Amino acid sequence: MNAVTIGGVTVGLAILIYYVVLWWPGRKALQNTPLPHLSRLAPFLAAWAYGVLAILTVGGLVGWIADTTLWVSSWLGDVALVWGVGGQAGQAAGGAAYQPLTQTGGAVVLLLTVAVIAGVKKARCGRDLKLGAWCGICLGTSAGIAGFAAVPLAEAVNWTGATVFGVIV
Repeated sequence: MNAVTIGGVTVGLAILIYYVVLWWPGRKALQNTPLPHLSRLAPFLAAWAYGVLAILTVGGLVGWIADTTLWVSSWLGDVALVWGVGGQAGQAAGGAAYQPLTQTGGAVVLLLTVAVIAGVKKARCGRDLKLGAWCGICLGTSAGIAGFAAVPLAEAVNWTGATVFGVIV
């Protein structure tokens, strides 16, 4: 697992800010009819949770893609910090203690991978799914709120895997 740098966290937060600004319907619209507007966030949030889980995988193709995405995002963010605002590259952001996925938890993440790929190819919200997963990968191991979300997500997936595959097997 790659360590996220401040540049990687910056990329993740930039994606989040970009998405929220595009989504923002306005205060009055949210006050009058909140449910339709909030439901437009669902694909992004679901993909964000998937991205957090993908970066927690320890190996395989899903883990390699997530690690590579994190590495590239950290590199791009570091370049942006150095050339954009004169910062320093390669500083590791505070990493969160993460909950490893069990064998059955990994199986659930693999099934979620199939769902995300199908959603990206089929659904109108493919862009939202891509941005959400990318954001989750960038923020999933940071020490902030996203890092704290990784532990309950991993525990939920591990429990789901144990429950589902325990019944089947």
